[in-house]
Amino acid sequence: QVQLVESGGGSVQPGGSLKLSCEASEFKYSSYCLGWFRQAPGREREGVAAIDNQGFSRTADSVKGRFTSSKDIDNYTLYLQMNNLKPEDTAIYYCAADPSQRFCYTGARDISGLKYWGKGTQVTVSS
Repeated sequence: QVQLVESGGGSVQPGGSLKLSCEASEFKYSSYCLGWFRQAPGREREGVAAIDNQGFSRTADSVKGRFTSSKDIDNYTLYLQMNNLKPEDTAIYYCAADPSQRFCYTGARDISGLKYWGKGTQVTVSS
């Protein structure tokens, strides 16, 4: 059974940083496209970052230059480093896996192929 568990969310002031972690169960971790999406109240889900099986990562335009995704293959852990956070980044962040690779091919834009995700972790950015 695929399990993804996020951690590291919290409340920060604008300009602050957070690092999210996602522990994955030992499924086809190395072959799946992995990444993050978020959902704010009243808004649709939005892809944030994707990292493919070669470790190549891409981020959505809305977070480009501020967010970076990475993974530790040996420990089945995915990370999202978030810098220079803005109030509009406030959302629940989910770690996700996409066997179809679509999320990676589209640079974290197409979330339709995401098949597994965790329960999410809340990120709040406010002064």
